[in-house]
Order: sequence, then structure tokens, then C-alpha cells
Amino acid sequence: LVRAQVFDSKRFSQEESADWGCGHRWSGHPWSPFPAMQHALLGSIGCPSCCPLRQGSRSQTSDSFNPFLARTQRLCGPPVFQAQRRPPRRSQLTSMHSRGGGQRCRAVQSEDPIILPPASPAPGVHRLEIDLDGQKLAFETGEIGRLAGGAVMASLGGTVIYTTACSATSSADDGDFMPLSVHYAERYSSAGKTRTGFIKRDGRPQDMETLVSRLVDRSLRPAFPPGWGHDTQVLQWVMSYDGASTTEPLAITAASAALAVSDIPLKSVVAGARVALLPTLGLVVNPTAQQLEESALDLVIAGTEAAVLMIEGFCNLLPEEKLLEAIKLGHNNIAMQCKAISEWAARVGKEKRSDFAAPSTVLDDFLLSALGTDIKTAYLHSGTKQERATAMRPVRQNAYDIFVHLPDPAAVPSDTGTPKLLDAATVKRSLKRVEASIMRSLVTQENFRADGRSTTEVRPITSRAGGFLPYTHGCALFTRGETQALAVATLGSVSSAQRLQSATAEDDDLAHFYLQYFFPPSCTGETGRMGAAGRREIGHGKLAERALAPVVPEAEHFAYTIRLESTITESNGSSSMASVCGGCLAMLDAGVPLLDSVAGVAMGLILEPDGKHTILTDILGSEDALGDMDFKVAGTADAVTAFQMDIKVEGITLEVMEKALAQARDARRSILVSMEACSPPPRRALGENAPCIARMQIPKLKVGAVKGPGGRTILALEETPGCIDIKVTTDRQFGWVEIVAENQTAMNLIKQQISDVTTDLQAGTIYRNAKVTGVHPYGCFIECFADHGGLVQKADLDIQRTLKPEDVWMEGDYMDVICLVGGEKARFSRKEVQLIDADRQGEWEWPNGRSTEEQSPEDLERGMVRKRGGSMLASTLPPLPVEPVDFFGKSQGPTSSSLRTPWTPSSPQ
Repeated sequence: LVRAQVFDSKRFSQEESADWGCGHRWSGHPWSPFPAMQHALLGSIGCPSCCPLRQGSRSQTSDSFNPFLARTQRLCGPPVFQAQRRPPRRSQLTSMHSRGGGQRCRAVQSEDPIILPPASPAPGVHRLEIDLDGQKLAFETGEIGRLAGGAVMASLGGTVIYTTACSATSSADDGDFMPLSVHYAERYSSAGKTRTGFIKRDGRPQDMETLVSRLVDRSLRPAFPPGWGHDTQVLQWVMSYDGASTTEPLAITAASAALAVSDIPLKSVVAGARVALLPTLGLVVNPTAQQLEESALDLVIAGTEAAVLMIEGFCNLLPEEKLLEAIKLGHNNIAMQCKAISEWAARVGKEKRSDFAAPSTVLDDFLLSALGTDIKTAYLHSGTKQERATAMRPVRQNAYDIFVHLPDPAAVPSDTGTPKLLDAATVKRSLKRVEASIMRSLVTQENFRADGRSTTEVRPITSRAGGFLPYTHGCALFTRGETQALAVATLGSVSSAQRLQSATAEDDDLAHFYLQYFFPPSCTGETGRMGAAGRREIGHGKLAERALAPVVPEAEHFAYTIRLESTITESNGSSSMASVCGGCLAMLDAGVPLLDSVAGVAMGLILEPDGKHTILTDILGSEDALGDMDFKVAGTADAVTAFQMDIKVEGITLEVMEKALAQARDARRSILVSMEACSPPPRRALGENAPCIARMQIPKLKVGAVKGPGGRTILALEETPGCIDIKVTTDRQFGWVEIVAENQTAMNLIKQQISDVTTDLQAGTIYRNAKVTGVHPYGCFIECFADHGGLVQKADLDIQRTLKPEDVWMEGDYMDVICLVGGEKARFSRKEVQLIDADRQGEWEWPNGRSTEEQSPEDLERGMVRKRGGSMLASTLPPLPVEPVDFFGKSQGPTSSSLRTPWTPSSPQ
């Protein structure tokens, strides 16, 4: 109302006044542009002189607090007024910024202003604060997003994530599948940024947002009760980012808190934590982003108060014992958060929905008694995935023929007496549960797996490399059982690096090693969608990339950008770990000097209700789908580089994980032995099609010289035959030049030219093919290379006397010169180079017949003569010790491809 009256102030006269019947009058004045606003404000609070709130500390009557005035204060700032019987002086007027709409309003400045009490929190707002070793983790609900099933504003430091949780009113399934979707987004405005490019609106999720969404999804999914089939959606936005707190664990905890205060049922509260290993502090929970850059471990863990549900991360070649210690430390932090959130949600949360029921097992018993023997026979006599599918096809068809359209034994009788009939979908879900129970009993009771292996055995492995794809830089085909990955490594320059765009990342972050994972539907013998990478492809590719990153050399030692592709051609379990093995072989085939070989394996788990468990090595696709755990571990023979664990039940303890890690270490060693037997083996050298790439370190002050005015120098360097690309970058200390050439010859020539550009002119150095840039009566100006040149005086142009340089030389000609005086005022001589070359070729001699080393200073002053006669020619050779060329014939002279040739005389003179 007030803001509306501000814009409609013309309706009020500037001399309009207000009278409250107490003898005090207040009126607008010509100096006040908004008398209407003043009139409205004063009319709502009464006489400023008599109002108790105007007395400040002298009257604190809470009954006089006006909600309208409090709202006005939030919109326009605290108003300051003064009751007067005469117009105020101009000095008493002051300008105040309005926080609502950016308008400016004027009020009368008073020595005794109205003091309002602080605004109380909105009714219904509930807040929880948790102390995490000095960090304040806060949750607030009840003010924002009140129409959502559950809404929470979670903050850690200056990082704030807004999270909502909603569910459909009706069930979309019978509870066999949990229809959960999580969408995490980072607003660029949270870090004070605007999206680059033409489209400024935040739209398609970046890879990092997809990875965080997967983390939250995998953490929450095991916490839902069986039978919950309502479509559930969790939405998250990073609204503020302080650059210090990491968002992944906060997103997990915020999503769980939103579900906890909502009406969506949850078996137990879930929380997240991050653990790092710092050189000086050791294991640290919830490190800052700066500490994480120095850490040898990045572990994200999620769990309940009693057990671990999900772990993911990577480390720099750490032993399994250190990883278990970090998991234990992280879970202790998680248990504290879960306990606090559970108590808070019990007080402020909504009543949980109960319109769902756990899947009935009545039909499962009928199917097991009727078809259990046939299912067990199909598993016992089928070694491959296709054989097993063929054997199970008639069993499934038999189940449909018998049970479809029969009365549902688990259905509640209706009022009309018409029984509910079974449909094909219900029979299919029940048959899946029966198949899982038979597979699990074969493993736990008979130690038999679907393909006939034992619980600790790895499937047969074959691999080959050696450039079987002729025009690739490196390639490898890795096959483990019925899982196969075709990996291709491509080497490139810094322009091939992947730019990481994210609201929480630096704008200039570049990935010089990255892996892209492709999972076409044909790898499982199916048809499906083709297009942009899905969440699964992005997640599996990032896991394989993190597994290989610790053994990839740094850019200072290997200047190439490495792009690794893994195309899954067959899939029956653990295709991401096959990508790790195939990617390692492909990089070795491309000539990448890896620090060590890396292999990966997926571990499974069968957990019985009584607590007994069986750990499976190198699980199949069916064991992943019907089992209780998928624990992927990658690393070298003695250390871990990456890991990822997803479970479907609660109750995974540290003892189970310790046993799984030890069993995975034995499997990795077996796989590495098989990879060493790769036939044909990796070439371990740069291929013929690979470009030559080198990085040169130059002084930071010489970066401008390499680029040249308007980029003229670097453009001339790029025109060198065989040059592909040249990039110039800088860091805090040095400049760096990255050169990409077709072959080593072109590379050496470009490096020599850059060395010339970054090196000052030195006296005693011969520069070949110096370009004439100016001809004058007193001599010629030459340029040895960009912005490096000087004067060749008339007397130093030629052995023979030159009357007019312009008759012999013109701009654009080339000559070989030697630098007589270096520095900014460099001077050169062509005549001295002629004498040096003539002495090398034996066209000149000393009159006394002795060698140059035997000449006296007087003979050196008189000079040499031609062998076939001629005049005496003076020659002054500057005695500067520039290694390593000896111009007296003991080494070869300069080649035409060299731009400069240092020289030195043998004698002290």
C-alpha cells in the first residue's frame, strides 16, 4: 500500500496536514517529494510525539508495536520522523535508500528517532543447528516452500541449499520399484556469477550436477520402506556458495531432512559427510575446498545412525586400512547428524503417509512351489547369459499361462464379491523375487554361482592392444567373461582439454585427462534411446576417470592432453571396471608413461536375515540386480585409487567392508597378471599418427616478445612447415609455450626459433638469413628475428668495397651476419661471416703460411689473403667464448635450417 501511494503522491497536496486531537500537527513540506508516503505512515501509527514507540528506550510497551509499521520498515528502511509545529529547515532533511523497489524517499532527521523492536521470526518457522567441530550446520523449515511436501533451507557456513520433497497422491507401482528422482542444480547467482555464452538462463545440468544428483539418489533409495510406490521427487538448488564449503555432503543431508519433515515415509534419517587426508592434519571431516585440493583422499559417505549406505571417492594410492579408518571417522559424524535431525523432525515434521503396503509374498509361495525346480535347473545348466535367458524363457511363459487371470490370493475381497485377477505385471514381479531367492540360496548354501564360478574367482580375461585400430593413437580391447570394453586413447594439445563449467568451480579450470564412457543398447542385445549421455554413462565414466587419474603423469612431465573413450561392446556386469582395465592398456599403447598399472573389480554381497553374508568377486549383471551390494574397487596391486559402494539393504558394517576390500585386492592382483599377458602387448611409445607436443618454459617478461606486436611473431611461428598449433600461457612465476608439430624436425626448428626470440642478441653469434628491413647510404638495417636486429655499417657489408649499399641490397633480401655489439643498439657485420666461412672452406690463407693459432697480433691485424692471389683484407674476429662450434674446421659449419650458429676462435686473441 505504501509503495503504491508513493507513485500516486500527486493526489495529495504538499500542504496537507494531519491532526490527532492532541495539539500536535504534522504537515508535508515543499522540500519533501513524497508527502503521501509520510501521510500514510503517520496516519497508521498516530501522533509521532505521543506514540510510545517514539520514546525509544524510555518506553518499551510491546502492546504499541504496529505490524504495518514493521512491514514498512522491512520494505523501506527504518522511518525517522519528527512532530513539528513549523516547517523544518533544509539541513534537517536527509535522503534514505528504500530497499523495496530501489526508490529514494526523504524523511525528517530527528535526534530522538522512533526505535522499533527487532522483527520476530515468522510464525511456524522451525530451526535446527548442529555443531560439527566448530562448523554450524543449520536447517530451517516453515517459511519457504510451504506448499511442498517438505521444504528445508540447509546451510553450512555461507553455502545454502534449498531442498523440496514431494510425492504423488496415488501409487504408480506396487512397491517393487522405487520411483525416485533427484535433481540438483547450482545457480550461478549463488557465487555471484552469470552463465557464459549466449544463453544466460540456467538450463541443462552440467556433469557435476548430474554426479551430485546420483550421490543423493543412491544415498536415499535404501532408506524408503518396502512397498512405497508413489512417484517421489527431490529438488535441490544451491542458492548461496561461499567458495569454502563443499556441497555434496550438504546436499545429501538436506534431501534427507526435507524427507524427514515431509509426509513421505522414511525408514531412518540419512546424513552425509566428507573425509579428507591432509599432509599435516591427517583425517579431517568436512574439509574446505582449499584443503581438499591438498588431500590424498576424497571420500563422500552417507549412512544412517546405525550403518553405512553409500560411499564414493578416490584417493592417491592409499592402502585399504587407511580407507577403513576414514569410513569409520565419517560414520561417527553422520550418526551425530542423524540423531539430531530425527529428534527435530519428530517435533516439527508432518504426519507420515500410510497409503501403501509391503509387497505380498503369497503369490511368491505359489510360484516357488510350482516353478522352483525349473528355475533352479535353468541356473544350474546355463553357463552364459544368453543360455540362461533361453532356459528361463519357457519358465516365464509357463508362469504367465498358469497364473495370469487367476484370482489374486493376496487381494482383499471387494464389497461386490468380484475377486481381483492377477495381471502379467504382477506375476512378473513375483517371479523376479522367486528367481532372486533361488539364486541367493544357490550361492549361500551350495557355493554355486550362475556361471559356475566360486565366490572368489574372477571370470576369464583376454586383452589385446598393439594398434589394431591403425589410425588411432592408442587402443585396447579388454574382455572379462561377457563384459567387453573397447578403449581408445587420443593425445592432443591444451586446446583439447575439457573446460569445467560450474557455478562452484573456477572459470579457468581445465581437465587435461578425462574419460568418456559409452553404453549403447546393443551391448546387452537390446534396442533403446540414442543421444546425449545419460546419468549412468556420466557417473560410470567419472568413476573410471578417477580410478586412472592418480597414475597419469603431470603436465610438466607429459605435455599431452589425454582423452580416453570407452565403448562397451558387451555388458554382463561391471562395465565401468572393464573401462578402467581397457583404458589403462590403451594409454600404455599410446605411449603415456603411467606411474603404474591399474585394474578394477566389482564385489557383491548376499546378506541373510540372520546376519550371515557371502561376498562375491567379479559379479554378474544378475548378481548385481538380485544381490544386496555393488562395491566397485579400483587400484594398483597394493593400493586403492577409486571406490564406489551402493547397497540395497541396511546393515553393512565395517567388518563386511573390510572383508570385501581384502577380497577385492586379491582380485585386482589376479586381473593385473592377466593384463600383463596382453597379446599383442601395448606399444608403450608414441604412434606414427600422434602429434609431437612439447612445453617450453620462458621468462614471464618474454611472453610479449613471443606473441609480438599484434600477434605477428606467433603467427609467423605458426607458419613454420610442420607446425600444428602454438599456445602461450602464464602462471604465477613463468611463461609456458605449448608447441604441437607434425614431426620432431619441425618441433626442433620451432623450439630454436622461440629460443631465439626469448634470448637477447649476443655478441659473437652468427645469425643466418637475417632479413634486410632498410637500406641507407651508411649501411643496412637487418632483422635476425622478430624485433631483434640492428645496423650493418657500410664498411661491414662485404669483403669487397661497397660504394653504394642501395645498388647491391634492397628490402626483403637476406644476409648472414655476426653480432659485433649486443644489446638494444646492436651492430652486425656481414664481412666477418664471409671471412669465417672462407676460412672454413680453405679459400683464404695467412701470408706466412702458418695457422691462425700461430699468428701474432700484428699478423692478425694485417689479415688473410686469397690462395690464388688478391689483396690483403683486414679481419677483426671478436674473441667471445660461445660454445660449442669451432670455425677452424674441427666441426661442421652451420646448416641452412639453423637460424644462428655460435662460434669461438681457438686462440686467446
